[in-house]
Formats: sequence, structure tokens, C-alpha cells
Amino acid sequence: MKKIAVLFFCLALTLKVTAQTTNPKIGLFPKGTILYGNIPYANDTLKKHLLDIYLPPTGKSSYPLIVWFHGGAWMLNDKYADMDYMRSTLKAFVDSGYAVASIDYRYSTTAIFPAQIQDCNQAVEFLYQNAAKYKLDHDRIALIGFSAGGHLASLLALSNNNYVNDFYPTGKKPHFKIRLMLDFYGPSDFSTLKGDDFKDPRNPLSLLLGGIVTDNPAKAKKASPITYVDKNDPPFLIVQGEKDESVNPDQSRLLSSRLTAVGVKNELIIVPGAPHFGVMFDAAYIREKIFSFLNIYMK
Repeated sequence: MKKIAVLFFCLALTLKVTAQTTNPKIGLFPKGTILYGNIPYANDTLKKHLLDIYLPPTGKSSYPLIVWFHGGAWMLNDKYADMDYMRSTLKAFVDSGYAVASIDYRYSTTAIFPAQIQDCNQAVEFLYQNAAKYKLDHDRIALIGFSAGGHLASLLALSNNNYVNDFYPTGKKPHFKIRLMLDFYGPSDFSTLKGDDFKDPRNPLSLLLGGIVTDNPAKAKKASPITYVDKNDPPFLIVQGEKDESVNPDQSRLLSSRLTAVGVKNELIIVPGAPHFGVMFDAAYIREKIFSFLNIYMK
């Protein structure tokens, strides 16, 4: 594989965690955080159809929900990924009274697109339908996603007010609505995603689509979040590394400009000198902007 595939794999290997019987990231959360772990959301036994719920230790009757979508080139990592380098932000969510749900979804090496967006829709619909059981406020749902997870979360948020039949496992549109999308360097338009190996059928995007982009333009368009931008979409906070070599910054600039053109509230933060992922995205000024958006759109 060439440069972009290597970068995706380096990211995945950096963040990958080994399956464990106990939650390996609970120590990142505030003391007393309540964990509901490895909940099956699809009424089956697939390990990639599990989610975790973390509740603040405050004993309230319900909490607004932030759903966490991990990165990993659509083929690696799990629901614990991205938490280590975003630990201050993650802790601040729970400290501020937000529940966090982290979801798994099937790898592209197991099932090609749209399997991943079907899983994401099914997981969020499960959370919506079981909100009372887990003390979640089903009317206040935000999404946060990183890289491939940013793509999937953005795709879910933008297509939520459309009816895209095969984005749902049963073909039935879910009931939930998304209040806010927090997009960390997720690709938005596969037709303009740069890289010198996109003609390689083994690169992450080709594996996701089941073939190279140029041979699958209709599917690439269908899988691109930007396809679904309209005036009824939720607000977006988009965070992008200036030196990202895996997802070119123009992906985020384009998404922001399209949202602005239709009147959707959004803001783009280009992090100076930042690569594709890492602790630079856990900076206090980014966290302050996240909570500014949460305080406006999740109250």
C-alpha cells in the first residue's frame, strides 16, 4: 500500500486495543461513572454489534447523550479507540452531565458499505428506544466521530432527514433526531479525497466501497456525507488538522462551505500543525468550543 493506506494503518495500530473481559478505558472517566458494557444492539451475537454506555455518577433521572464513533479506516479499532488522546474532553463530557455511548460497527473487511452506516443507525435507534432503561434523554442526542468514525457519524447526521432505504438494516427509517454533530477530520466527499493509492483495490476506501472510487462513482457519492447536505441538517462543529496527510483539509473546508450555503450553523477549526489524530485535538480551546456548541444546541 502507498502513503495514505500506510497512514491509516499506523493510526489503527496506534489506537488498537485488545479485546478484554473488562472495560479497558473506564479509568479515563470520572470516579463513580456508571458503566453498562457490551450491550448487544442488533439482537444478535456479533462482537461488532456491541455498545457501551457511561453515565455520570450524579443520580439524575436522565442525561443528554453523546454517541462516540471510533476511527480506524473502517477496518480496524473498536469502541475504545480515540479515547486515550481525547481523555480530557471525554472526562469533561461526563463531568458536565452528559452520558456517553461508544459503539462498534462491522469492518469493511467483513461487510462492505452500507453495512457500517446500517450498524450506526441501528445502534443509535437502540439507544433511542431504550433511553428510559439507561436514563438517557432521547430528545437530546449529539454525535462525535473521528476519521472513519467522523465520516460515519456525519453521514448519519446528514442523511437522518432523508429516507435512504439501504442505510437502515430493516429498510425502516429510525425515529431519533440528531441535535449536534462534532466531526473530527472525517472525509466528506470521496470523489475529492486525495491520495496517490486510490486506484489500489486494497486501500481502505476501496475496501469500504467494494472497489476503487473511479469504478464506483454512484456508490462513492451515496457514501459521501456531502451528498445529503440540506437546510434541515443539525449544526456541525468540524475540527481538522492542518497537516493531515490521510484526510486532506479541503474535505472539511468543503463540508463547512456547503453547510454555510444552505444556512446550517457550523464552525470549522483548523488545528495549526496538527496531523491526522492525537493530543493536539484535546486542547482546551477546542474543548471550550465543543461546550459552547453543546450549551447552545443540547439544552
